Amino acid sequence: MLQTAVNFCRGHVTLRVESAFPERVLNLCSARRIPFWDLRWESPICFTFTMTRGSWHALRPLAQRLEAEIRVERREGLPYFLWRFHRRHALVAGLALCALLSFFGSFFIWDFEIEGNEAVSEEEILRALDRCGVSLGTFGYSVRSDALRNEVLLLVPELSYIAVNVRGCRAHVQVRERVEPPELISKRDPGNTVAAKAGIVTSIFPYDGEKMVLPGTTVREGQLLISGVTVDEQAGTRFLRGMGTVYARTWYSRRCQVPATAVEKAYTGETTTVFALCWGRNRINLYHTGSIGQGDCDKITTRTQLSLPGGIALPITLVKETYRYYEPAERQRSQREAEELAYAALWADLLAGMDDGTVTSESCAGAALGDAYLVELQAECQEQIGRFVSIPTEDSTKENEE
Repeated sequence: MLQTAVNFCRGHVTLRVESAFPERVLNLCSARRIPFWDLRWESPICFTFTMTRGSWHALRPLAQRLEAEIRVERREGLPYFLWRFHRRHALVAGLALCALLSFFGSFFIWDFEIEGNEAVSEEEILRALDRCGVSLGTFGYSVRSDALRNEVLLLVPELSYIAVNVRGCRAHVQVRERVEPPELISKRDPGNTVAAKAGIVTSIFPYDGEKMVLPGTTVREGQLLISGVTVDEQAGTRFLRGMGTVYARTWYSRRCQVPATAVEKAYTGETTTVFALCWGRNRINLYHTGSIGQGDCDKITTRTQLSLPGGIALPITLVKETYRYYEPAERQRSQREAEELAYAALWADLLAGMDDGTVTSESCAGAALGDAYLVELQAECQEQIGRFVSIPTEDSTKENEE
């Protein structure tokens, strides 16, 4: 494979030899140490073989003494390819300019690759880097990772670590998000645990305080579950934190109405595709503004980063925009479709209303109501209903008065 690449760069020719004594040509090459390969006999007086461009220039004057006809069958390689352009000065100048721009363009940042982020979006990280002076078109060797790290962490407090490594024209950004420490709870602030919702208590676990209800007790919203005020004959009255978890059976009933008619997109089949080139922050439209029609449409954008062989990214992005046109059309919903649509919305609302719990059973039913469908979701849940409430003390009262 390496020898093939070397031969291509040096250039090689395929020769055809015809002579009554063709072996004299081979003996001459052997005597002068002229390398050749790919020898093929076509007849007792004719054969073909391949040699480099330089070897052919050395063999040609020597072969004139022999009674042999040597004809060039094929010329291949880089020198012969470039020779085709020796009279096309503008094309050669364009190729040289492109090569020069590609070379110097590799010293600038034209692409970002971000990894390690989950909660923090890539747009937020790129905006922070832009404010710190690192964006598309920035000179890669001017990026100082240590100074940049401190500036970005001040702009994005959700990050605990960031590193920017520039390789060629691509910047690899590695981030690590900050893990928030748990909230510190002071036991000096007394309080009670009350019921946030009505239900039947299934289990109660007081961390600090005295439980006021037993499993199987029906409680209402706001009822005291764990008391932070205890009375002891020896210690007297004590004020505790009154913390704990209380799990109970709860019931929910959610309703919503879904219109019987739905407005959907009816695609007309008409599509328009346009292209554009993005060079850094500049955009060059390869179409006329009037080529995009008017009306309701969906816009589908596809971006392709152009690159050289070997994966070297170029600062050019090909943008393909496809417009699919549609017209609003009304249609009737079926009752099953309305129930499925309402069930998804009611289920999401149900889960959003629970802090820590699971749904043990649920049922959904719907009925036609004029020009709409009425859908009701009923569910039984097992969830934590304890809510901590502080007890006002003299110190807190004085602080509020001050």
